[in-house]
Parts: sequence; C-alpha cells; structure tokens
Amino acid sequence: MRQSWGSLLFLHWRIDAALLRPLIPQELDIDEFDGSAWIGVVPFTMWGIRKTRTPAIPGLSAFHELNVRTYVHHRGVPGVWFFSLDAAKRIPVHVARATYQLPYFLARMKLERMDNAIQYRSERIHKRAPAAMLDMAWQIGAPLPESQPGTLEFFLTERYALFAHGRRGLAHARIWHPPWPLQEAVVDRYASTMIEALGLPEPTDQPLAHFANELHVDIWALRSTDDRRDIP
Repeated sequence: MRQSWGSLLFLHWRIDAALLRPLIPQELDIDEFDGSAWIGVVPFTMWGIRKTRTPAIPGLSAFHELNVRTYVHHRGVPGVWFFSLDAAKRIPVHVARATYQLPYFLARMKLERMDNAIQYRSERIHKRAPAAMLDMAWQIGAPLPESQPGTLEFFLTERYALFAHGRRGLAHARIWHPPWPLQEAVVDRYASTMIEALGLPEPTDQPLAHFANELHVDIWALRSTDDRRDIP
C-alpha cells in the first residue's frame, strides 16, 4: 500500500518495560534506549491511501488517525508494536483490522490548523472497546537536523517494520519511507486517556515532542515472522 502522513506529532515518555511486558507477545523483545522503554502517542492525518498501482478511492482515502505504540525487536529486526490505532473512517477501520490484524478502533476526530498552531481532538466510539480520548494543542517549531543512528530521535522514529498478531501467530509488515523531516514542537495543552485505556498509568510529566509536516510511505503485506522475504 501507499499513503501519505502529515501534521504528525510524536509524543513520547519513558516507561518501565515491566509494565509493558504483559501487553506484548513474548516472542518480541522490548527495545530500550538509555535504560528505558518508551511509549508513544502519535496523532496525525492520512491521505492518498491506496494499493500500489491503483488510484485512491474517493471518500475512503483520507482521514485522521491516532496510535499508541512502543518499540520492539524480533531476531534483531527493530519495529513498532501498536497497542491501539484509532481512526475516523468506519470502512478503513474494518479493512485494517482484517488485513493487518491491528487493533484499530473507530473514533470521532477533528484536526484544526492555523499557521503553526494545531489543535487535535479524538473520542473513541467503537463498540465494545475501552473508552479513550485525546484533546490537545501544540505549536510547530524550527526544523531539526536529520536523525542519526545512535540518537534517541532515530530510535523513536526511524522504524521500518511493524509487528502484529497474525492469523497464524506473530507477523510483520515491512515499511519504507524517507528519513523523517522532524521539527521542534511545544505542547500547549494535553488531556488524554489513551494510555490509561490500556490499563497503564497515564503520564503526568511533559512529553518529548517532535513534529513532521508530511511524509510518503509504502507498506508491504503482512507476513508471518517465519517468512523472511520482506525483512533483510
């Protein structure tokens, strides 16, 4: 699949890996940086969603999304583990749950942008799912240098695989995109139960924040982790 992501904010906090361990398959090792695991809340908007070599479907190819994630590796391959992914379109939610076996939930969402100020609101409305919400605002700052291997920014953002519970066990999908064009960001307002909805304590300290205006992404099909064709 091909898609574009934009008006994206990475919010990250340190977290004890022991708190995450019950929520992540044992086959995956939790990645740590500077002695800590990290948990992220990532609001953004998507557009141009389509299968490779096919046009986007009007009305279904653009919507807002919000994910809660951490970082893992499997047999030396680093990737992302998603605890939840909320999205504002019903059909894409059902398609993503079926094809990528990811915990997508339907939500009512709104993003408002005026110059360098963004407000983002999300309220989960998916039936038989834990209630969760996000209401926040942030200011976009100056561009940052390209993240380099060994830095925290690289660890948190440059991930080229996702892992999921496939139909036959643990599965992965390869992701490709250019390096993230990160910018500084300042959070003006933050109220959330996205992490609390997982049964984890909601952070109360200021998050590490990075903004990205736009990025184009390719995502391969989901495969068993025993199938190594998509990951070097």
